[in-house]
Amino acid sequence: MKRHYYVSEDLAELEQLERELESSGLDPEQIHVLSENAAELDGYDLRPVDSISKKDMLHSGLVGLGIGAVGAALILALFFQSGLHQSATWGPAVIFLAVAFLGFCTWEGGLWGIQTTNRAFKRFHEELQRGKHIFFVDVKSEQELVLNEAVAHHVNIQSVGESDGAPAWWVGANKNFNRFTRWAP
Repeated sequence: MKRHYYVSEDLAELEQLERELESSGLDPEQIHVLSENAAELDGYDLRPVDSISKKDMLHSGLVGLGIGAVGAALILALFFQSGLHQSATWGPAVIFLAVAFLGFCTWEGGLWGIQTTNRAFKRFHEELQRGKHIFFVDVKSEQELVLNEAVAHHVNIQSVGESDGAPAWWVGANKNFNRFTRWAP
């Protein structure tokens, strides 16, 4: 999927655009609004970006996982290279150390990411500080025309770029989860 970013100060117009997109067949899970003023969004039927997605926790956690995996592999390699693996008493302790190192690095990466803005949203920092709102839509290639036609009717909404979007399986999983939670008692 491809993600299209738009900027606007007019939340009413963004709400109208979201309604048009949904009536044209896009799922609500494909459409989000990023804003610094969450209270301002309350009066509108817009889907805000959740607080976890505003942070870079997942990306930083994965970087930490990679660092931890390399470190754990080095610990295990040194253990086997030193010949200590021939003693049954050292094996579990070294394996535990490698697993603990992997977990610690992943945890620290996540903690680092919780303090930083999501790398996909850093480029919009100035617009958000000026009180503008970022409207973004994840579309499949066959939905591009629908999106372009809908946006063309809104003069106060400006395109500010594209990027890789959420995977289609992720959007589908969110759709199914939301459908399930509305159904559940």
